[in-house]
Amino acid sequence: MRKLCVENVLSGKENRYSFVIAVAKRAREISSEAEFNGEILQDKAVNLAIEDFKRKKYYILEPDLSSDSKEKHD
Repeated sequence: MRKLCVENVLSGKENRYSFVIAVAKRAREISSEAEFNGEILQDKAVNLAIEDFKRKKYYILEPDLSSDSKEKHD
């Protein structure tokens, strides 16, 4: 089992919840693609998904909530 320091993967803007959701979605994509292609994964899909984020192959996009709250108050 790999231990991962989440702070090393996150750029400081994303929160942990977003990271977990993004990794889970990417892991499901990896599993589905492997099953569709008839491939057997050597590593767990979650570990492959984490590596994708570490290598900056995928990014987490979060809405800028500060601009939304300003618009509601105006």
